[in-house]
Amino acid sequence: MTKSRLSLPGVAAARLGTSLAALALVAGCSLIPDFMRPAAPVPEKFAGAGESAASAVPGWQAYFADPALHTLIEAALAHNRDMRIALSRVEEARAQAGIARANRFPTLEGQAAANRSRTPEDLSGTGSARTTSRYDLGLGITSFELDFWGRVAALNEAARAQYLASEEAARSFRISLIGDVAAAWLQLVELAERERLALATLKSREESLELIRKRRDAGLATDLDALAAESLAESVRGQWAETRRQRMQTENGLGLLTGMAVPLPPAPDVSAYPAIAELTPGLPSETLLKRPDVRAAEQRLLAANANIGAARAAFFPSIALTANLGTASSELSGLFGGGSQAWLFQPVLRLPLFDAGRNQASLDLAEARKVTAVADYEKTIQEAFREVADALAAQTAYREQLAAQEANLKASRTRLERVKARADTGIANYLEVLDASRDAFAAEQAVVTTRRLMLGARVALFRALGGGEQDAIRVATGV
Repeated sequence: MTKSRLSLPGVAAARLGTSLAALALVAGCSLIPDFMRPAAPVPEKFAGAGESAASAVPGWQAYFADPALHTLIEAALAHNRDMRIALSRVEEARAQAGIARANRFPTLEGQAAANRSRTPEDLSGTGSARTTSRYDLGLGITSFELDFWGRVAALNEAARAQYLASEEAARSFRISLIGDVAAAWLQLVELAERERLALATLKSREESLELIRKRRDAGLATDLDALAAESLAESVRGQWAETRRQRMQTENGLGLLTGMAVPLPPAPDVSAYPAIAELTPGLPSETLLKRPDVRAAEQRLLAANANIGAARAAFFPSIALTANLGTASSELSGLFGGGSQAWLFQPVLRLPLFDAGRNQASLDLAEARKVTAVADYEKTIQEAFREVADALAAQTAYREQLAAQEANLKASRTRLERVKARADTGIANYLEVLDASRDAFAAEQAVVTTRRLMLGARVALFRALGGGEQDAIRVATGV
């Protein structure tokens, strides 16, 4: 009987040790699901793409060689209000990540308190009123959670991923802003050239109209010739006014993009505009995954994954620790006297027993949000693939279209010269001249527009590939 009684503590100790070991083992396991990057739901290669990698994409300073455009882009990056909002959101996410990281450590604070109370006669137990005083001074830790199950660590990981996602979102907006400024500048160059062509054509047709009227008065032309010349001149006048309106509105839009911080430089001749290099990306795995919006979507997926770990940890017990060490006395002068030392150690164990399904619903919500994040990530890659594929197709098509438009312009000008020569000798009537002049003017406008579209496709491809690596916003370390 004695031997049996003596063995019980040993068995209990062994069971307690086993339980503690199991608890430590479970606590050491991460409740965050293993993260696996979803496969890109796109074809392996772009149609008509080469083998060059996306890392070959230069930064905007090298890609856009026009000094005037450099000035506009720098002004936009420094003064655009939407850019400021994006950067402020990065700082907001950085602060949130700092708060989540700080929650992993205890908060040590100085504590000083004074308490003076009076107990009435019928409650004092001595038959007379009693006044008591208490003064405390010390250092303390209040409600620090011991993170056995990794809940706080998971929340910190989620906040850090959200911060990195905001970094990538700001970088994506930065690249988009650069592309918007470049596209607006190209459009301004196009409209300025079209306005110049329209004005020159208008002057030429007004001179022709005056000449036709004189020929009509001399009996060498008919009223129909004069009406046709007048109609053609007024048509060009209307196009010139419309082009001028578009140019002015484009200037206003460009001023808004740049924060109205710099005066707009005069638009150069479109034929002298510096060419933008053509880019041919390699495989999607070398290009799309480098886009900042794709990286932002991946970070949001990581945050959703970490939130599942935090939701799982809510099912387990939590321990909050409150402690302080200092001095206490009934007299202020006795705080530092002998025997005034005071301390408090108060661990609190919270075990969820019944919450009406709140923790399970929180876990279901976290898992549903992860499904949403996966779909968002895959959709972002698909949209990125389409943008690159569209830009590649447009780059090729506009190059071929521009060659055809230039050939058409050459033929239209040759035809106009020959019809004018025939009209001067009386072989052709003036209506043929007007028709040839109308076609030549339309061909000139088409060449200017197509050249802008071709260069705009290169800008779109630069933006679709995520821009140059030097355009990245530096990710702060240690968060």
